[in-house]
Amino acid sequence: MSVFDREETDGFARGDRALIVSPDFGRDESRDSDARLEEAAGLAEAIGIEVVEKRAVKMRQVRPATLFGKGQVGQLATETRLAKADLAIVDAALTPIQQKNLEDELKIKVIDRTGLILEIFGERAATAEGRLQVELAHLDYQAGRLVRSWTHLERQRGGFGFLGGPGETQIEADRRMIRDRMARLRKELEQVRRTRSLHRARRQKAPWPVIALVGYTNAGKSTLFNKMTGGDVMAADLLFATLDPTMREITLPGLDKAILSDTVGFVSDLPTQLVAAFRATLEEVNAADLIVHVRDISHDDSDAQCSDVEIVLREIGARDGEGSAPLIEAWNKIDALDEAAREQLCNAAERRDDVVAVSALTGEGLEELRLLIAEQLDRGSSVHDVELKLSDGENLAWLHRNGSVLNQEVDGDVMQVSVKLSAIDWDRFQDRLSIG
Repeated sequence: MSVFDREETDGFARGDRALIVSPDFGRDESRDSDARLEEAAGLAEAIGIEVVEKRAVKMRQVRPATLFGKGQVGQLATETRLAKADLAIVDAALTPIQQKNLEDELKIKVIDRTGLILEIFGERAATAEGRLQVELAHLDYQAGRLVRSWTHLERQRGGFGFLGGPGETQIEADRRMIRDRMARLRKELEQVRRTRSLHRARRQKAPWPVIALVGYTNAGKSTLFNKMTGGDVMAADLLFATLDPTMREITLPGLDKAILSDTVGFVSDLPTQLVAAFRATLEEVNAADLIVHVRDISHDDSDAQCSDVEIVLREIGARDGEGSAPLIEAWNKIDALDEAAREQLCNAAERRDDVVAVSALTGEGLEELRLLIAEQLDRGSSVHDVELKLSDGENLAWLHRNGSVLNQEVDGDVMQVSVKLSAIDWDRFQDRLSIG
């Protein structure tokens, strides 16, 4: 159920007409205001909202009551009436009182960027874990908005004997219900986190490195994932087409097997509720042996999007310096560039040892990407001398599959093996020996 479906008067539906308003504070020089407005429209369209008008509003100062100045609010009210809009979407975080006052002035439903992204996540979450995470984020967001959005609580409501009182008593009771529900959800998600940790521990003992695809939403991660794995993950020209992580095995040069993970897309100003709620899912990125940052290099705001992704990676602890997985970049959508821009970009990529220019749509550059991934996983390899029993054919076969066996000699009932292994695979081999 949508987070805004509690009351007909408080919700919105597919096909509703929306006015998009993007406050322009003039401070973010890295991001084009028109591109930000287009992104907000894309978020709305991702859940079937018809965008009938969109505009950036120059901001000199923030008004605590309405965010916008009195004259700007009056102009927005006129525009909503002329456009026959059912909904106003403000591409910024609104306080509950700002949201309420804007609704009173505009006479239509108002949601902010956080509410919009939460709505998309609520519609797209497919797994039980994803739904738990989204519900927790919804409740956290709504907890501070009871006075604004639950106006029906001023009427007495039946069904629960201890929740029958009107007004403030009812709101307090619902706040208590929300807190209790959030506590239960956190316990369930903690169990999910423990289960994921066990799964990761098993994978780390298995002979397969994990590669996580990350990137800004709609950068082409799922298309790249499908092209590299032969999978069928939903890949559409939509923001947040993928919410739940998917893992498939792939083959790489010199590696018998590896696991590729497709993750949720990032976005600028990702709601803190979602960063917190999806921490269990995003921990898959932390556990990866290599991170591949997929960038839509054809986008006007590609550099700003790159910065936004790096911020989220730092927030979840995936770029903490020593001990973090190495990161490479796949500059995607080169097929969308004109010939001159494409040549310039490919030349720039060739000058770096951590970048490959690709087109997930056409497959161009994917073999080079596979080679770079394999090289990165092999980086830090060293030669180790291992002593195995002659009867231990299983571990010997593991070394042949995952390393480069340089020499092996039989001495009585043992075998001396000289093998080149990556640091990751050496740790895995030590784990195998310790549980053997």
